[in-house]
Amino acid sequence: MIEYLLQALPLVFSVEVVLAMAVGTAAGVAIGTLPGLSTTMGIAVLIPLTFTMPPLVALGLMAGIYNGAMYGGAIPAILLRIPGTPAGIATVFDGYPMAQQGHGIRAMRIALASSAIGGVVSALALILLAPPLAAVALRFGPAEVFWLAVFGLTAIAVLLSDNPVKGLLSACFGLILGTIGIDQMTGNERFTFDLLHLTGGLSILVLLTGLYAIPPAFDLAAKATLVKPDDVPRDLGRDVEQEQAAFTWRSLLPTWLRASTIGVLIGIVPGAGGNIASLIAWNETRRTAREPDRFGKGAPEGVAASECANNADNASALIPALTLGIPGNAVAAVILGGLLVHGMQPGPALFRETAPVTYGFMLAMLITAMMLFCIGWLGARIFIHVLRMPPLLLAPMIVAMAAIGIYAINNSLFDVWLMLGIGAIGYVMEKLRIPLAPAVLAVILGPMAEAELRRSLLISRGDFSFLFSSTISLILIGLIVFLLLAQPIKRQLERRSGRSAKARNQAS
Repeated sequence: MIEYLLQALPLVFSVEVVLAMAVGTAAGVAIGTLPGLSTTMGIAVLIPLTFTMPPLVALGLMAGIYNGAMYGGAIPAILLRIPGTPAGIATVFDGYPMAQQGHGIRAMRIALASSAIGGVVSALALILLAPPLAAVALRFGPAEVFWLAVFGLTAIAVLLSDNPVKGLLSACFGLILGTIGIDQMTGNERFTFDLLHLTGGLSILVLLTGLYAIPPAFDLAAKATLVKPDDVPRDLGRDVEQEQAAFTWRSLLPTWLRASTIGVLIGIVPGAGGNIASLIAWNETRRTAREPDRFGKGAPEGVAASECANNADNASALIPALTLGIPGNAVAAVILGGLLVHGMQPGPALFRETAPVTYGFMLAMLITAMMLFCIGWLGARIFIHVLRMPPLLLAPMIVAMAAIGIYAINNSLFDVWLMLGIGAIGYVMEKLRIPLAPAVLAVILGPMAEAELRRSLLISRGDFSFLFSSTISLILIGLIVFLLLAQPIKRQLERRSGRSAKARNQAS
């Protein structure tokens, strides 16, 4: 391996490849910043343009877009409460409150540092741990992937809401939306109402933009006439100079260590993705915190956990893709297509026949993660001025940007109207204090859980005991039961302690 890395070094640091990585990283940040655009879309549009490029130049460009877009999604998530990418959902929880409290620059720089650290850890995992970690991923069959999806849904629905019933209700709503489209196993149409636009299913970008972009725009429009010019915050960047003493980067080290580990491990599991990694990392950070009530209200650790985990998923998702030809997420699947376009066959032969280019691509993932820090740091103060715009102007701009981004996907006005309809439902859900994240995650995980459950039953010829036949499945089931019982038990203990304290106070 060291021999191949040494052969790849001069190739990666050639002028053409370095320029491609820099351009790709900057373009990726721009793609992630625009609501409605995705990393997958950016790389898919790029691939036809790379036909005439040398393979490593094209792969360096893809690596830059991949890492850049994952951080870029944090910018609108923090400033506008619109996740630029699906993996930025958890960044909204604490990033947007930080921006509203005047800590926007600090939130963006925490997101940037966390993204760079997650990307570097992920690239190192790809370079050093690909063969043994790929063996772990092979242990996940249909039954294990099914339980992993159920665990992800349960964790978000129960832990993300003060009321688990509302969280589960939101998840059920997402599961229903996830059934729209063509049945993966039979090919029959489900809940399409004879509309051609719904045969492909409900686009996650339409759902994401509708739930997270439109409700805050409605809120801004409703409050615009009540907000005076003097009420608009003027000190959005005050924390950088005045509060630096109260905040130390060292305090985020445990969060980065935990989140990067979670991101790498989840990235290796095919089908999981950065959105699941960021949500689980956010939940774990909240669960282990001394003051969990701070999360969701502007905790820096929440931003760090989310961004570090979703970027730690980047290169690790390529481990099964490069070694086994099994993409860990949608972006990895598109990159596999890019490899095939340039005559590189994913699998063990990739590391023998085109080793210098393959290891060069791995190094490009590492280098672009470092480039991201420099490019993002320079742009933080520019993006923060978005919040200085008056609500009366900002609300229609959010809706316009969202509509343009969604229309650009399929050139379809139907998608725009669907986004607005979903946005209206999201607005009502927020007013009823029903969390939105479980619904989004259910649309992602629901079809996967359904397909893997039915695949398991086909393999076992209808024997449900097959779902409980492996150690990994039993561990995941145990975690699901623990999550379902933990909240009621915790509330019961709190009630008892409250009664005991009240009795002691009355006695005294």
